[in-house]
Parts: sequence; structure tokens; C-alpha cells
Amino acid sequence: MTTVENGVNVQALLDAREVLRGAPEAAQFTWRASSTWSNGVHSTTSIQNFFGLGQEQAHKTEKVFDADHPEIFAAQDNGITPIEYLLVGLASCLTAGVASVAQNRGIQLRSVTSTVEGNHDIRGILGVDSDVRNGFNDIKVTFTIDADASKQEIEALVAQSQKRSAVFDALTNPTSVSVEVA
Repeated sequence: MTTVENGVNVQALLDAREVLRGAPEAAQFTWRASSTWSNGVHSTTSIQNFFGLGQEQAHKTEKVFDADHPEIFAAQDNGITPIEYLLVGLASCLTAGVASVAQNRGIQLRSVTSTVEGNHDIRGILGVDSDVRNGFNDIKVTFTIDADASKQEIEALVAQSQKRSAVFDALTNPTSVSVEVA
């Protein structure tokens, strides 16, 4: 039997799943991001701390993300647009899922590429037409995967990744969002 190595510690994930079956309160996580306006439509968002496993946690280092708009929107283009971050989240979540599922199923990956495209009619956010929604009209994800597996096995990897993706779920199901002023 050949050992598969995709860099995912599946045993740790399976062990965590078993522990959390008996301690559902530990599975309650709160992820946080803090954004600060810079100038124009440019902002910087940092991520460091989160809550999980019953206590405060922290990433090894603070992660910082710039958001802005391109010059064609009369902005400075100091970062990607906020809506593009949704594409980043979806692509990275689904791609990570493919690696995890492949590891668990004993499938060796050689390469995985996901391309995510979101079609967006910006008349909504500009207030041109109130009947046009502000967000994406649709999103298409295309995977190119080279692996020691049949096409059907690869399709099953992608399907399972989609089934377990937190970002896919958040984008395709209603999520309660509240906005407050402190």
C-alpha cells in the first residue's frame, strides 16, 4: 500500500470530531476581524484572536488585509475589493477541503487549482437601479485536479468538499447579520 501525503493531518481532524461529539459547547467558535478606514475607500483589516474550544485563541501572527477598489472606480487600488475577498474565501475553503478529503480517502494529489468567477452588476451598489441586487448574481467554481484517481473519484472529492465548506454554506444559505453602531 502506498502512503498518501497531501500535507493534511486527517487523524487529528478525526480525533477532534470524536472529542466534539461529546462536548458540543467546545465546537462553538467566534471568528473576528477588525477593519480600520485609511482613506477614500481603502481600509485595512486585521485578524489575530478568535474564540474556540472554550477559550480565547490566537493565530501565530496577526494577518493584515488591504481592501480598496481599482482605479477604474476612481480609487487608489491599494487592495482587492471587499467582494473579491468572498471569492478568496470560497476558493481557499473548497481547495482546502479537496486536500483534506483526498488525504482521508487515500488519494494522492499532484496539483489542485480552483478558479472562481463572480458575475456582478454594479448598478445596484451605485444606486443606478434599485431592482439590481448589490451582490453577485452568480458564482462559478472550476477545479483542475491532477491526482491518482478516476474522474468520478475526483468529482466525489469536490462534492464532499462543497458539502463541508463553511464558506460555500455561508454564501448559499441565509446567514443572520446584524450591524450596530457602538
